[in-house]
Amino acid sequence: MTTFGLSLDWRREPPGLRLKRVLLESFSPKEALLGAVAFLLSAALSGLITLWVVLRLPEDFLLHDRPPLPLPGYAPWVRWLGQLGLNGLGLVVIALGVLMALPGVPGQGLLTILLGVLLLRFPGQRRAVRWLLCRRPIAHAIARVRARYRRPPLRLPVLSDD
Repeated sequence: MTTFGLSLDWRREPPGLRLKRVLLESFSPKEALLGAVAFLLSAALSGLITLWVVLRLPEDFLLHDRPPLPLPGYAPWVRWLGQLGLNGLGLVVIALGVLMALPGVPGQGLLTILLGVLLLRFPGQRRAVRWLLCRRPIAHAIARVRARYRRPPLRLPVLSDD
């Protein structure tokens, strides 16, 4: 006997088989295809945005202690509004990333959260970004991407492993 697609004799089914059956019965083929297309489009968009950010970084980005001022050459109040706008955009991108990180929601949630954090300004952010981008696998991946598009590699500071 079944109720709402679930067997009342659920103790006899292996958990993986039960989950597979419930998922297959929950989505129509059209819904599954739409979810797959949404996932692929969001993955491609996240990849393109990441590529754009990596290629736009100046080669000495990691050597400076302070990030560059937003909107250089403008009045301080304009720069302040620009930074406020970037922080607001960062919070929106983080919220979207958290939403995409939920099970069943298509998208590159963790990558989107990381991009949102890069947009924010908070104490210790520069040190955290520098620590992350100087990790060997990430630094090598960035160097390969930049070399492929004929950009100079990022110059890495000497860091301790703390």
